[in-house]
Amino acid sequence: MKHAALPVVALAVLMFASAVRAEVDASAQANNPLANMKALNFQNYLVPDYTTKLPDLGNQFWIRYAQPIKIAETSWLMRASLPILSYSRPSEFGLGDFNIFAAYLVPMKNPAFSVGVGPQLTVPTATASALGTDKWSTGLAHVLFDARSAKFQWGYLLTWQHSFAGDGPAYVNQAAFQYFGFYQLGGGHYLRMAPVCAFDLRTDGYTIPVGLGFGKVMKQGNTVYNAFVEPQVSVFDEGPNPWPEWQLFLGLNLQFLGK
Repeated sequence: MKHAALPVVALAVLMFASAVRAEVDASAQANNPLANMKALNFQNYLVPDYTTKLPDLGNQFWIRYAQPIKIAETSWLMRASLPILSYSRPSEFGLGDFNIFAAYLVPMKNPAFSVGVGPQLTVPTATASALGTDKWSTGLAHVLFDARSAKFQWGYLLTWQHSFAGDGPAYVNQAAFQYFGFYQLGGGHYLRMAPVCAFDLRTDGYTIPVGLGFGKVMKQGNTVYNAFVEPQVSVFDEGPNPWPEWQLFLGLNLQFLGK
């Protein structure tokens, strides 16, 4: 009887190890912007204080949708983003400018190391001039994500865009660099940082923030839920732009594992 029970014990150990491995993989990939799956993200920036007097309170709620696509024999990832913006002074509320990019996924020997590059387009969909640029802009997006370690993942999103049409009074020439790192604590919990450094190349203005937050990854069926909160503070800023002095970044990201 004791010998007969050994295979059952071994099978139970293997099943437990497989479940733990699946949880680790889900946690490691939960923040991968190039993950080969559909994703829907709800992200919010609450900004209580800016570097300029106006506005004195702002909120940016972003809806983002990502989907892998095939073009001929190549793999791409499309991501579309639409913000809903509000400011206290002047009092404004409405849609911001719509942005979309398509990143070509460079074939890599290790699928846990992802690199993408491709074009982006910003459409002037803002419902008020204070909420957008009134400009059509195009440029490039470059993404890298390293999930080869089950403990620590890192990467960045680099974008640049320049206006080419529209009724706005000033042309757009902007770059942004979002660096991110995620340290897995176990049980789906992790520490995170994902601030966005912004550069206005027209005015030579910039903001360089740092952040540190906490997140939780949960898998239910074919959906991975990733909830997080991350305070961020600007350590260097320059120029006439209303950069956030500090802000609270929080969100809920959903990844859909099914086809």
